[in-house]
Amino acid sequence: MTESTDYHLLSRQLDAMLEGEKDLIANLSNASALLNENLAQINWVGFYLMKDGALILGPFQGKPACVHIEVGKGVCGTAVAENQTQRVADVHAFPGHIACDANSQSEIVIPIHKDGEVIGVLDIDAPIPSRFSETDEAGLEDVVKVLETHL
Repeated sequence: MTESTDYHLLSRQLDAMLEGEKDLIANLSNASALLNENLAQINWVGFYLMKDGALILGPFQGKPACVHIEVGKGVCGTAVAENQTQRVADVHAFPGHIACDANSQSEIVIPIHKDGEVIGVLDIDAPIPSRFSETDEAGLEDVVKVLETHL
């Protein structure tokens, strides 16, 4: 069990941090840093952005990561293809999982939208199985909604 995260506070902090800034890379960089500092028991947090029909690595915190992910492949690509959050308790049991870091055991991926289209995903990995709960999922979806207002 992980310690409780105050997602309401985290969303407010992100909103204040991004207020008035429209640069996508700057905003995603600060968002990944804020999440990395406030989420316990994670080993990677970052963004993949849609470019030429595939996901390309964006700002992140953690070990070097896979650069290019096809839509429909792995957890990130599945989140885009299905346009819905993917919360995976055991990444090794996920069909087609892309192992960027062998230490990752669980993962959550949330699509990011602009003008009704998926423009990328928030991807968070954890070194323990079943790290992400329904509460985490709802809280992180709220964080992404805040982020979307600043795109």
